[in-house]
Amino acid sequence: MLRYLTAGESHGPQLTAILDGLPAGLPIDITQINFQLLRRQKGYGRGGRMKIEQDRVTIRSGLRHGVTLGSPITLVIENRDWANWSLIMDPVKPIPAALGVRERRLAYETHTPRPGHADLAGGIKLNQHDLRNVLERASARETAARVATGSLARQLLEHFGVEFASHVIRIGEAAIKKDVPLNNLERLRSITEESPVRCAESKTGREMMAAIREAKKKRDSVGGVVEVIVRGIPVGLGGFSQWDNRLDGRLAGALMAIPSVKGVEIGLGFAAAAVRGSKCQDRIFYDAKGDP
Repeated sequence: MLRYLTAGESHGPQLTAILDGLPAGLPIDITQINFQLLRRQKGYGRGGRMKIEQDRVTIRSGLRHGVTLGSPITLVIENRDWANWSLIMDPVKPIPAALGVRERRLAYETHTPRPGHADLAGGIKLNQHDLRNVLERASARETAARVATGSLARQLLEHFGVEFASHVIRIGEAAIKKDVPLNNLERLRSITEESPVRCAESKTGREMMAAIREAKKKRDSVGGVVEVIVRGIPVGLGGFSQWDNRLDGRLAGALMAIPSVKGVEIGLGFAAAAVRGSKCQDRIFYDAKGDP
């Protein structure tokens, strides 16, 4: 079983992750880890922080001559923006109710806790009067450490022939109009890597970019939906004896732990509520060789 922990703040010196459970003797390609970190930073309309950071991983333990030892692997990603933030002392605090309109507007732009983030709730829970003590760790930048550990897990699965692909199917009101062919995942990956919004349809991709530009013009944002496809997973992963072993639940929990994710579907997902059971399930069949 793979286990991992991450540590580090958004503007701290570095992000650190420890991954335990990789078997000994697995060749690791660090360039593939850095490639996945680069993919994380791409995306049309991303914030200015992504122009500052150039994420690269350094492995401090668990690897020798590019091969795993079977011991815990420590990964480090340095934060370049640390130098810009290390001397900032002004606390981020809730806005006092007694402020006037102009003062409240200024405070909102510089010191307010943000809706949808853990700033205020974490400050109240932990009795923190400077919300940076909460928001720096609650930041989505923590996912960079998860991408690095996920890349190691991906290399383990790819060693056994498991395939991965993903693509964006909706941003705002712009959504793909038909099912994307999934028979060739390598081709799907090549198409989405060329798209600034990782959309498999060029026309819809341009509509998605237009939706992002319109939201930015209004100083707003838009949400989206992404689909992940995995092929070649061996039968029997997870378990049925206890609730916390079930694969669907563990996948959904891992995805919901990403700060921006507010819904997870597996298979037909929420659309299953509108169709009968006979339309929800894949048929069980055998191939010509008789293998299940």
